[in-house]
Parts: sequence; structure tokens; C-alpha cells
Amino acid sequence: MREGLYFEDFVAGRTYTTEKRTITETDLVNFVTHCAMFEPLFMDTGYVENETHYGRKIAPGLLTLSFSEGLVLLTGILKNRGIAFLGMKMEIKRPVYVGDAIYVEVDVVDKRETKKNDRGVITFRHRIRNQDNDLVMECEMKRMIKRRVGEGI
Repeated sequence: MREGLYFEDFVAGRTYTTEKRTITETDLVNFVTHCAMFEPLFMDTGYVENETHYGRKIAPGLLTLSFSEGLVLLTGILKNRGIAFLGMKMEIKRPVYVGDAIYVEVDVVDKRETKKNDRGVITFRHRIRNQDNDLVMECEMKRMIKRRVGEGI
């Protein structure tokens, strides 16, 4: 895998797209069990089919977020260049079901220098979509990224 991009390499307006990943029943069970999210909404097929409008099991929003973050890291754009995750805003637009395949469109929204010349802060917008290209989640992420020391923007 190639090295990631430096702060200077990211250009506002540029979009990176990840590969797709299908959310499986095993993914759901492992995530819910690991995080102790034992809600009928995630674990009880009868409840979901009879007591909700979903009709089938959905993935917790945090599973979708976690898997989308993994997809972004797999692109390699941040490899060995990320210094810190500084925060995020997240909005869930629609459910992700077991069997859905998600992918992420990563937009470079903004970038700013810091007082230290070896790093900068970049704001990214992550649009998580399903196999039908429906927007299921949108996040704004701020990350501290390494700069090429001694070079300007």
C-alpha cells in the first residue's frame, strides 16, 4: 500500500471514493455482542418484523460509522500521515440493513494551517451510501494531518 497524502496534497473540492463493503449478519452479531448493544432492534428478527416499520434487521449507526471509517483507511490516503482525529458531526439519513453494501465519498471541505509547521487541520465530509447510491449517513470529520516540514501550502 502506498504512503498517504500530506496536508499539502489535499485540495479543497477533491473527492475520494472507497470500495464497497457488504454488512453481513455475522458483522451485526459480532459488533452488537462486542459493544453489548443487545437491543431487540438489532438482535430479534421477530421483533423487527412485527413491531417496527423496518421489516428486517438494521445495523446500528455506530457499526455503519465504524465500517465506513475502515473503508476510508483502506484507501491509503491517510496512511502514516494522520496525527489526530479531532472530532466529527454525524447525521443518519436512512437505515442500513443486513445485506446492504456501503461505500464512502470523501470530500475535502476545508484545510487550515496550525501554529506548528509540521501539521495542518483538514475538514472532510464523508457521504456514506448504500448499493443503490442512497445517502445513509453524512459526517463532517476534522483530522490533524502531517505536513511536509519546511514547505508552505
